[in-house]
Amino acid sequence: MRRVTVVGHDGGGLSAAAGAALARATLVAGGARHLSGLDVAAECLVMGPVAPVVARVAAHDGEAVVLASGDPGFFGIVAALRRAGVEPVVIPAVSSVAAAFARAGLPWDDALVVSAHGRDGAAAASALRDDPFSWTLDAPIGAAGVRKNGSSSAGGLRRAVNVCRAYPKVAVLTAPGSGPAELGAALAGWPRTLVVAERLGTAQERLVTVEAADAAAGTWADPNVVLVLDPDRPRLDPRPGWIAGAGPGPAGWALPEAAYAHRDSMITKAEVRAYVLARLGPRLGDLVWDVGAGSGSVAVECARFGAAVLAVERDPAALPLIAANTAGLGVRLVAGDAPNCLAGLPEPDAVFVGGGGPPVLAACVARRPARIVTALAGLERVGPVLGVLGDAGYRTEGVQLQASRLSPLPGGSHRLAATNPVFVVSGELP
Repeated sequence: MRRVTVVGHDGGGLSAAAGAALARATLVAGGARHLSGLDVAAECLVMGPVAPVVARVAAHDGEAVVLASGDPGFFGIVAALRRAGVEPVVIPAVSSVAAAFARAGLPWDDALVVSAHGRDGAAAASALRDDPFSWTLDAPIGAAGVRKNGSSSAGGLRRAVNVCRAYPKVAVLTAPGSGPAELGAALAGWPRTLVVAERLGTAQERLVTVEAADAAAGTWADPNVVLVLDPDRPRLDPRPGWIAGAGPGPAGWALPEAAYAHRDSMITKAEVRAYVLARLGPRLGDLVWDVGAGSGSVAVECARFGAAVLAVERDPAALPLIAANTAGLGVRLVAGDAPNCLAGLPEPDAVFVGGGGPPVLAACVARRPARIVTALAGLERVGPVLGVLGDAGYRTEGVQLQASRLSPLPGGSHRLAATNPVFVVSGELP
């Protein structure tokens, strides 16, 4: 009978079921470290590039076993086999994420798990050379090697870092060039504690707790998984949760102005915010700039959708309002005068420009966010803004928004109270 069994390995001994599968197998595939020490009569296939090995296993006529790291069903080799038409029997081990949280003595039902592995380019190729399963979310266990701070993978690392900026508890599956040192360096400006779990399941296992800056300067052994924790946002709710990860998301958006502290109605109106959010598209893994944040209302809305957010504001009187409105959401407040203060900030995925005029807009456009939105009170400003965005290669559109809200009158009747018209201009890279 043709059968493929996938056996997870967490550094401990193999189970009786795994041993029986290996005894029956006529083909065994896995990393060199997985195959070393095995006493089997089957043909052994050392993993290199993943795709050819998966194809070979899928075409094998006899029984085959694939040895993988940790839980192979946790974004691992099981998915690749099923895409190849194989329905494997899986014998899992403890995933590296579960092991890391267990070693740290922390619950993790409220944690997010992300991968810093590059999905393409040199970083992914390097990861595959280092370990055949290092493209998966579950970290390899038991591999040798030490890496220092090096070049980061732009693909996996950037989005992983943005999740760490936004959320208080994140587990990061690392890869060469996208490890604890790179994470620590990228988190400069955000207060984060890193728990680095090295070589789980081996005699060289080590758990180190450091601040982000110290992680950036350190040397770390491969493989490892990193827990990124926000000391300012511990888990405060003692009640049991009902959903794993970040939670179900906001119950609504475009919150009423009364939900925010603001001065003299200097706040982006709810109807405008709703449209701005539709054009910004904030989501998990994104970094959004709110430039000229005012009360911080747009920053708050984007953070509630799961994006990491930088709120930039030059007015000292507005800073306490932004801090109060964004409390508990992980928004980083940058006090400074744009565009000068933008130079050292990490690259944005989306930008809302609430003030500063053409120089600020041009500086934001120069950073090439995928989406950029600005709100304007005067019609004469629309043309220049469209020109800046269009000249930079953005697809542009603009709308005038004017809402009339029901306002009660004596006797139970109502009138329409008009809000000031606002022009919203947006651009999106093709």
